[in-house]
Amino acid sequence: MRKILFAVSLFMGFAYVANSQVLDRDRSKYAVNNFAEDDKYVMLEPYETVSVQEPKGRKVKNIIFMIGDGMGLEQISAAWVCNGGKLNLDNFTNVGIQRTYSANKLVTDSAAAGSALATGQKTNNGMISMNPDTVAVKSLAEEAMEKGKRAGAAVTCRVTDATPAVFFSHAPSRKLMDDIAVQMTNSGLYFLSGGGTKYWSGREDGVDLVGQAEAMGYTYVETKEEMMAVEEGPVIALMDEYELQPALDRGDILPSSVQKALQVLDNKKGFFLMIEGSMIDDGGHDNKAGKTMEEIFDFDRTLGLVLEWAEKDGQTLVIVTADHATGGMTLLGGSIDGQRIRVNYSTTGHNGVALPVFAWGPHAEDFVGIYENAELSDKIRALIK
Repeated sequence: MRKILFAVSLFMGFAYVANSQVLDRDRSKYAVNNFAEDDKYVMLEPYETVSVQEPKGRKVKNIIFMIGDGMGLEQISAAWVCNGGKLNLDNFTNVGIQRTYSANKLVTDSAAAGSALATGQKTNNGMISMNPDTVAVKSLAEEAMEKGKRAGAAVTCRVTDATPAVFFSHAPSRKLMDDIAVQMTNSGLYFLSGGGTKYWSGREDGVDLVGQAEAMGYTYVETKEEMMAVEEGPVIALMDEYELQPALDRGDILPSSVQKALQVLDNKKGFFLMIEGSMIDDGGHDNKAGKTMEEIFDFDRTLGLVLEWAEKDGQTLVIVTADHATGGMTLLGGSIDGQRIRVNYSTTGHNGVALPVFAWGPHAEDFVGIYENAELSDKIRALIK
Protein backbone atom coordinates (compact mmCIF):
# COMPACT_ATOMS: atom_id res chain seq x y z
CA MET A 1 0.00 0.00 0.00
CA ARG A 2 2.81 2.42 0.86
CA LYS A 3 4.51 1.72 -2.47
CA ILE A 4 1.25 2.56 -4.26
CA LEU A 5 0.92 5.83 -2.36
CA PHE A 6 4.58 6.62 -3.05
CA ALA A 7 4.10 6.03 -6.79
CA VAL A 8 1.02 8.25 -6.84
CA SER A 9 2.92 11.03 -5.07
CA LEU A 10 5.70 10.84 -7.64
CA PHE A 11 3.17 10.92 -10.47
CA MET A 12 1.37 13.93 -9.04
CA GLY A 13 4.56 15.78 -8.21
CA PHE A 14 6.17 16.66 -4.95
CA ALA A 15 3.34 17.15 -2.48
CA TYR A 16 3.93 19.43 0.44
CA VAL A 17 3.18 17.80 3.78
CA ALA A 18 3.36 20.12 6.75
CA ASN A 19 5.28 18.93 9.76
CA SER A 20 6.40 20.68 12.90
CA GLN A 21 9.92 22.05 12.60
CA VAL A 22 12.40 21.43 15.36
CA LEU A 23 15.97 22.46 15.88
CA ASP A 24 17.39 18.94 15.58
CA ARG A 25 18.52 18.25 12.02
CA ASP A 26 17.84 14.51 12.43
CA ARG A 27 14.10 14.92 12.87
CA SER A 28 11.47 15.05 10.14
CA LYS A 29 8.23 13.30 9.29
CA TYR A 30 10.33 10.44 7.92
CA ALA A 31 11.74 9.78 11.39
CA VAL A 32 8.40 8.23 12.35
CA ASN A 33 6.71 7.54 9.01
CA ASN A 34 9.22 6.37 6.46
CA PHE A 35 9.24 3.77 3.73
CA ALA A 36 8.20 0.16 4.39
CA GLU A 37 11.59 -0.92 5.73
CA ASP A 38 14.35 1.53 6.55
CA ASP A 39 17.17 -0.76 5.37
CA LYS A 40 15.59 -1.30 1.93
CA TYR A 41 14.58 0.99 -0.90
CA VAL A 42 13.09 0.56 -4.35
CA MET A 43 13.13 3.45 -6.81
CA LEU A 44 9.92 3.38 -8.83
CA GLU A 45 10.75 6.03 -11.44
CA PRO A 46 14.47 6.36 -12.31
CA TYR A 47 15.38 9.72 -13.83
CA GLU A 48 17.36 10.43 -16.99
CA THR A 49 20.87 11.75 -16.62
CA VAL A 50 22.75 14.22 -18.80
CA SER A 51 25.82 13.63 -20.96
CA VAL A 52 28.22 16.56 -21.29
CA GLN A 53 31.57 17.26 -22.90
CA GLU A 54 34.32 18.95 -20.92
CA PRO A 55 35.60 22.24 -22.38
CA LYS A 56 39.05 22.27 -23.98
CA GLY A 57 40.03 25.68 -22.64
CA ARG A 58 42.16 26.18 -19.52
CA LYS A 59 40.66 29.37 -18.10
CA VAL A 60 38.71 29.03 -14.83
CA LYS A 61 36.30 31.94 -14.59
CA ASN A 62 33.65 30.37 -12.35
CA ILE A 63 33.87 27.75 -9.62
CA ILE A 64 30.90 25.68 -8.47
CA PHE A 65 31.64 23.67 -5.32
CA MET A 66 28.98 21.04 -4.58
CA ILE A 67 29.01 19.33 -1.18
CA GLY A 68 26.82 16.36 -0.35
CA ASP A 69 26.64 16.47 3.45
CA GLY A 70 27.14 12.91 4.73
CA MET A 71 27.53 11.55 1.16
CA GLY A 72 30.26 8.92 1.10
CA LEU A 73 31.07 6.49 -1.68
CA GLU A 74 28.70 3.99 -0.08
CA GLN A 75 25.74 6.35 -0.43
CA ILE A 76 26.74 7.22 -4.00
CA SER A 77 27.02 3.53 -4.89
CA ALA A 78 23.58 2.79 -3.48
CA ALA A 79 22.02 5.72 -5.35
CA TRP A 80 23.65 4.54 -8.60
CA VAL A 81 22.02 1.13 -8.20
CA CYS A 82 18.62 2.64 -7.38
CA ASN A 83 18.68 4.81 -10.50
CA GLY A 84 19.32 1.82 -12.72
CA GLY A 85 23.10 2.13 -12.92
CA LYS A 86 23.42 5.79 -13.81
CA LEU A 87 24.01 9.14 -12.11
CA ASN A 88 25.01 12.55 -13.38
CA LEU A 89 28.21 11.98 -11.42
CA ASP A 90 29.14 9.47 -14.14
CA ASN A 91 30.24 12.42 -16.31
CA PHE A 92 33.32 12.91 -14.13
CA THR A 93 36.56 11.31 -15.32
CA ASN A 94 38.93 13.09 -12.90
CA VAL A 95 38.53 11.69 -9.39
CA GLY A 96 40.59 12.11 -6.23
CA ILE A 97 40.35 11.10 -2.57
CA GLN A 98 40.33 13.42 0.44
CA ARG A 99 40.89 12.58 4.11
CA THR A 100 38.47 14.17 6.56
CA TYR A 101 39.83 14.03 10.13
CA SER A 102 39.74 17.29 12.06
CA ALA A 103 42.42 18.98 14.18
CA ASN A 104 41.17 17.33 17.37
CA LYS A 105 39.11 14.30 16.29
CA LEU A 106 39.58 11.36 13.96
CA VAL A 107 35.88 11.58 13.10
CA THR A 108 34.99 15.10 12.03
CA ASP A 109 31.78 17.06 12.29
CA SER A 110 30.41 19.28 9.53
CA ALA A 111 31.84 22.46 11.04
CA ALA A 112 35.45 21.29 11.12
CA ALA A 113 35.25 19.49 7.78
CA GLY A 114 33.46 22.40 6.16
CA SER A 115 36.01 24.83 7.57
CA ALA A 116 38.85 22.78 6.09
CA LEU A 117 37.10 22.72 2.71
CA ALA A 118 36.35 26.44 2.88
CA THR A 119 39.65 27.75 4.25
CA GLY A 120 42.44 25.22 3.73
CA GLN A 121 42.94 25.03 7.51
CA LYS A 122 42.00 22.05 9.66
CA THR A 123 40.33 23.04 12.91
CA ASN A 124 38.53 21.57 15.91
CA ASN A 125 35.09 20.07 15.70
CA GLY A 126 32.39 22.69 16.14
CA MET A 127 34.43 25.66 14.92
CA ILE A 128 33.46 27.84 11.96
CA SER A 129 36.34 29.00 9.72
CA MET A 130 38.68 29.67 12.62
CA ASN A 131 41.88 27.84 13.44
CA PRO A 132 42.10 25.99 16.78
CA ASP A 133 43.37 29.22 18.38
CA THR A 134 40.13 30.99 17.32
CA VAL A 135 41.83 33.12 14.68
CA ALA A 136 39.61 33.70 11.64
CA VAL A 137 40.84 32.17 8.37
CA LYS A 138 39.79 33.53 4.97
CA SER A 139 37.34 31.32 3.06
CA LEU A 140 37.20 30.55 -0.66
CA ALA A 141 34.09 32.70 -0.99
CA GLU A 142 35.83 35.62 0.71
CA GLU A 143 38.88 35.11 -1.52
CA ALA A 144 36.64 35.19 -4.59
CA MET A 145 34.89 38.38 -3.46
CA GLU A 146 38.25 40.05 -2.79
CA LYS A 147 39.19 39.25 -6.40
CA GLY A 148 36.04 41.00 -7.63
CA LYS A 149 33.94 37.89 -8.19
CA ARG A 150 30.43 37.35 -6.93
CA ALA A 151 29.79 34.63 -4.36
CA GLY A 152 26.77 32.72 -3.15
CA ALA A 153 25.33 29.54 -1.69
CA ALA A 154 22.25 27.38 -2.23
CA VAL A 155 21.44 24.78 0.45
CA THR A 156 18.54 22.74 1.82
CA CYS A 157 19.30 23.33 5.51
CA ARG A 158 19.09 26.59 7.45
CA VAL A 159 21.67 28.87 5.87
CA THR A 160 23.32 29.46 9.26
CA ASP A 161 24.15 25.76 9.62
CA ALA A 162 27.77 24.62 9.56
CA THR A 163 28.52 24.14 5.86
CA PRO A 164 27.06 27.38 4.48
CA ALA A 165 28.30 29.26 7.55
CA VAL A 166 31.96 28.38 6.99
CA PHE A 167 32.03 30.17 3.64
CA PHE A 168 30.61 33.49 4.89
CA SER A 169 31.33 33.77 8.63
CA HIS A 170 33.75 32.97 11.45
CA ALA A 171 32.79 31.71 14.92
CA PRO A 172 34.29 29.63 17.73
CA SER A 173 31.08 27.57 17.82
CA ARG A 174 28.61 26.51 15.15
CA LYS A 175 25.84 27.12 17.70
CA LEU A 176 26.22 30.91 17.45
CA MET A 177 23.67 31.14 14.65
CA ASP A 178 22.32 34.60 15.43
CA ASP A 179 25.83 36.02 15.10
CA ILE A 180 26.51 33.91 12.02
CA ALA A 181 23.39 35.36 10.36
CA VAL A 182 24.60 38.91 11.02
CA GLN A 183 28.01 38.09 9.58
CA MET A 184 26.51 36.49 6.49
CA THR A 185 24.32 39.52 5.85
CA ASN A 186 27.38 41.78 6.08
CA SER A 187 29.73 39.45 4.17
CA GLY A 188 29.08 40.82 0.69
CA LEU A 189 27.52 37.58 -0.62
CA TYR A 190 25.41 38.04 -3.72
CA PHE A 191 23.04 35.07 -3.51
CA LEU A 192 21.83 32.97 -0.59
CA SER A 193 19.02 30.42 -0.53
CA GLY A 194 17.82 27.80 1.93
CA GLY A 195 15.96 27.86 5.24
CA GLY A 196 16.38 29.89 8.39
CA THR A 197 13.90 32.78 8.51
CA LYS A 198 14.10 32.55 12.31
CA TYR A 199 17.59 34.02 12.25
CA TRP A 200 16.58 37.06 10.17
CA SER A 201 13.17 37.96 11.61
CA GLY A 202 11.63 37.21 15.00
CA ARG A 203 15.07 36.99 16.57
CA GLU A 204 15.32 36.76 20.35
CA ASP A 205 17.63 39.79 20.40
CA GLY A 206 15.04 41.89 18.56
CA VAL A 207 17.37 42.69 15.65
CA ASP A 208 15.50 43.14 12.37
CA LEU A 209 18.03 41.55 10.04
CA VAL A 210 15.55 41.57 7.16
CA GLY A 211 15.31 45.34 7.37
CA GLN A 212 19.06 45.67 7.59
CA ALA A 213 19.55 43.45 4.55
CA GLU A 214 17.01 45.38 2.51
CA ALA A 215 18.66 48.66 3.50
CA MET A 216 21.90 47.24 2.12
CA GLY A 217 20.26 46.57 -1.24
CA TYR A 218 19.26 42.92 -0.87
CA THR A 219 16.01 41.57 -2.22
CA TYR A 220 14.68 39.40 0.61
CA VAL A 221 12.06 36.75 -0.25
CA GLU A 222 10.46 33.80 1.55
CA THR A 223 8.95 31.68 -1.24
CA LYS A 224 10.30 29.91 -4.30
CA GLU A 225 7.90 31.86 -6.52
CA GLU A 226 9.19 35.19 -5.20
CA MET A 227 12.77 34.03 -5.65
CA MET A 228 12.23 32.98 -9.26
CA ALA A 229 10.64 36.35 -10.03
CA VAL A 230 13.77 38.25 -8.96
CA GLU A 231 15.68 39.53 -11.97
CA GLU A 232 18.98 40.56 -10.39
CA GLY A 233 20.93 40.31 -7.14
CA PRO A 234 21.86 40.58 -4.45
CA VAL A 235 19.27 38.11 -3.15
CA ILE A 236 18.52 36.38 0.15
CA ALA A 237 15.82 33.71 -0.23
CA LEU A 238 14.84 31.92 2.99
CA MET A 239 11.97 29.53 2.41
CA ASP A 240 11.35 27.88 5.78
CA GLU A 241 11.76 28.72 9.44
CA TYR A 242 14.57 26.22 9.96
CA GLU A 243 15.46 23.50 7.43
CA LEU A 244 13.62 23.13 4.14
CA GLN A 245 11.16 20.24 3.91
CA PRO A 246 12.53 16.77 3.04
CA ALA A 247 13.09 16.03 -0.65
CA LEU A 248 9.72 14.43 -1.34
CA ASP A 249 7.91 17.41 0.15
CA ARG A 250 9.92 20.44 -0.96
CA GLY A 251 9.82 19.70 -4.69
CA ASP A 252 12.34 21.40 -6.97
CA ILE A 253 13.49 24.16 -4.60
CA LEU A 254 17.20 23.21 -4.79
CA PRO A 255 17.50 23.02 -8.60
CA SER A 256 15.34 26.13 -8.93
CA SER A 257 17.56 27.97 -6.44
CA VAL A 258 20.65 26.94 -8.35
CA GLN A 259 19.07 28.00 -11.62
CA LYS A 260 18.38 31.45 -10.14
CA ALA A 261 21.85 31.60 -8.58
CA LEU A 262 23.50 30.95 -11.93
CA GLN A 263 21.39 33.71 -13.47
CA VAL A 264 22.20 36.42 -10.91
CA LEU A 265 25.82 35.43 -10.19
CA ASP A 266 26.98 35.26 -13.80
CA ASN A 267 29.08 38.28 -14.71
CA LYS A 268 32.28 39.25 -16.57
CA LYS A 269 34.59 38.65 -13.60
CA GLY A 270 33.10 35.29 -12.64
CA PHE A 271 31.67 33.79 -9.46
CA PHE A 272 32.03 31.22 -6.69
CA LEU A 273 28.94 29.19 -5.82
CA MET A 274 28.65 26.59 -3.05
CA ILE A 275 25.75 24.14 -3.33
CA GLU A 276 24.97 21.74 -0.48
CA GLY A 277 22.78 18.67 -0.42
CA SER A 278 22.41 19.27 3.29
CA MET A 279 19.88 16.62 4.25
CA ILE A 280 21.65 13.57 2.82
CA ASP A 281 23.28 13.64 6.24
CA ASP A 282 19.89 13.46 7.98
CA GLY A 283 19.05 10.18 6.27
CA GLY A 284 22.33 8.72 7.47
CA HIS A 285 21.77 9.87 11.04
CA ASP A 286 18.28 8.36 10.96
CA ASN A 287 19.52 5.12 9.33
CA LYS A 288 16.84 5.47 6.67
CA ALA A 289 17.88 4.35 3.21
CA GLY A 290 14.89 5.86 1.39
CA LYS A 291 15.37 9.27 2.93
CA THR A 292 19.08 9.21 2.05
CA MET A 293 18.43 8.15 -1.54
CA GLU A 294 15.79 10.80 -2.23
CA GLU A 295 18.14 13.54 -0.99
CA ILE A 296 20.97 12.25 -3.19
CA PHE A 297 18.68 12.10 -6.21
CA ASP A 298 17.73 15.76 -5.64
CA PHE A 299 21.43 16.64 -5.36
CA ASP A 300 22.36 14.64 -8.48
CA ARG A 301 19.51 16.12 -10.53
CA THR A 302 20.78 19.55 -9.53
CA LEU A 303 24.26 18.48 -10.61
CA GLY A 304 22.85 17.65 -14.05
CA LEU A 305 21.55 21.20 -14.37
CA VAL A 306 24.93 22.57 -13.26
CA LEU A 307 26.87 20.46 -15.75
CA GLU A 308 24.70 21.50 -18.68
CA TRP A 309 25.14 25.16 -17.73
CA ALA A 310 28.89 24.71 -17.29
CA GLU A 311 29.20 22.95 -20.66
CA LYS A 312 27.66 25.96 -22.39
CA ASP A 313 29.77 28.41 -20.39
CA GLY A 314 33.07 26.65 -21.10
CA GLN A 315 35.01 28.33 -18.29
CA THR A 316 33.45 26.77 -15.19
CA LEU A 317 35.14 24.29 -12.87
CA VAL A 318 32.73 21.97 -11.02
CA ILE A 319 33.91 20.16 -7.88
CA VAL A 320 31.71 17.59 -6.10
CA THR A 321 32.60 16.00 -2.77
CA ALA A 322 31.33 15.59 0.81
CA ASP A 323 32.35 16.82 4.23
CA HIS A 324 32.13 13.35 5.76
CA ALA A 325 30.10 10.14 5.41
CA THR A 326 27.24 9.36 7.81
CA GLY A 327 25.66 6.18 9.08
CA GLY A 328 28.35 3.63 8.30
CA MET A 329 26.20 2.35 5.43
CA THR A 330 27.09 -0.95 3.76
CA LEU A 331 25.47 -2.01 0.48
CA LEU A 332 24.58 -5.67 1.09
CA GLY A 333 22.31 -6.48 -1.83
CA GLY A 334 19.81 -5.33 -4.39
CA SER A 335 19.42 -5.17 -8.16
CA ILE A 336 20.48 -2.63 -10.78
CA ASP A 337 17.68 -3.72 -13.15
CA GLY A 338 15.19 -3.71 -10.28
CA GLN A 339 16.43 -0.32 -8.93
CA ARG A 340 16.50 -1.70 -5.40
CA ILE A 341 18.99 -1.87 -2.55
CA ARG A 342 19.39 -3.50 0.83
CA VAL A 343 21.80 -1.87 3.24
CA ASN A 344 23.12 -2.11 6.77
CA TYR A 345 24.05 0.74 9.11
CA SER A 346 26.78 0.52 11.74
CA THR A 347 26.23 3.89 13.41
CA THR A 348 23.85 6.83 13.66
CA GLY A 349 26.84 9.17 13.59
CA HIS A 350 29.61 10.11 11.18
CA ASN A 351 32.54 7.92 10.23
CA GLY A 352 36.15 8.64 9.37
CA VAL A 353 36.39 7.03 5.93
CA ALA A 354 38.10 9.01 3.15
CA LEU A 355 35.85 10.55 0.49
CA PRO A 356 35.82 10.83 -3.31
CA VAL A 357 36.41 14.18 -5.02
CA PHE A 358 34.92 14.60 -8.49
CA ALA A 359 36.25 17.36 -10.78
CA TRP A 360 34.93 18.51 -14.16
CA GLY A 361 35.98 21.40 -16.38
CA PRO A 362 39.21 23.39 -16.83
CA HIS A 363 42.01 22.16 -14.52
CA ALA A 364 39.94 19.16 -13.40
CA GLU A 365 43.08 17.01 -13.57
CA ASP A 366 44.56 19.05 -10.70
CA PHE A 367 42.24 17.21 -8.32
CA VAL A 368 43.39 13.66 -9.04
CA GLY A 369 45.30 11.99 -6.21
CA ILE A 370 45.08 11.47 -2.45
CA TYR A 371 45.22 14.49 -0.16
CA GLU A 372 43.77 16.19 2.93
CA ASN A 373 40.44 18.03 2.85
CA ALA A 374 42.37 21.24 3.58
CA GLU A 375 44.56 20.57 0.52
CA LEU A 376 41.43 20.31 -1.62
CA SER A 377 40.61 23.84 -0.57
CA ASP A 378 44.13 24.98 -1.46
CA LYS A 379 43.78 23.46 -4.94
CA ILE A 380 40.58 25.42 -5.49
CA ARG A 381 42.03 28.65 -4.07
CA ALA A 382 44.92 28.47 -6.52
CA LEU A 383 42.41 28.76 -9.37
CA ILE A 384 40.56 31.82 -8.03
CA LYS A 385 42.07 34.65 -10.06
